[in-house]
Amino acid sequence: MQKIVVDTNVVVSSLIQRSYPYLIIYELFIKSRFKLCISDSLLAEYLEVLSRPKFARFQDFHLRAKILLAEIDLKSAKYNPNQLVSIIADEPDNRILELAGECLADFIITGNTNDLTFSVYKETRIVTPKEYWEDYRPE
Repeated sequence: MQKIVVDTNVVVSSLIQRSYPYLIIYELFIKSRFKLCISDSLLAEYLEVLSRPKFARFQDFHLRAKILLAEIDLKSAKYNPNQLVSIIADEPDNRILELAGECLADFIITGNTNDLTFSVYKETRIVTPKEYWEDYRPE
């Protein structure tokens, strides 16, 4: 089973529109088609970002976010990265790389192509939601 690290922006997008992030989260993760890898710091980032008041403009966003966070907490494989990384200027993005390195993730799925400008980190491919859905999703 694939091990996946999902960037926060993908989780947010999955709650806002029915596009590739939505398909990845609701058609694959919720149905246990891959193993989502998280750490305490990534889960805290999910919680902090999804709690922002600006998302209240989307119908039932905070309720759906709360439900999704409970699913993530329940179904994900939890890791505690030991090796600190400082490759990316946007410091929180380094937590994603640390987690990917610790869990030996197959993929990092991110919409953040401004900061994650490389396509591979160690053995982990870094892909957009569209790339993952079209080229790598489990059948």
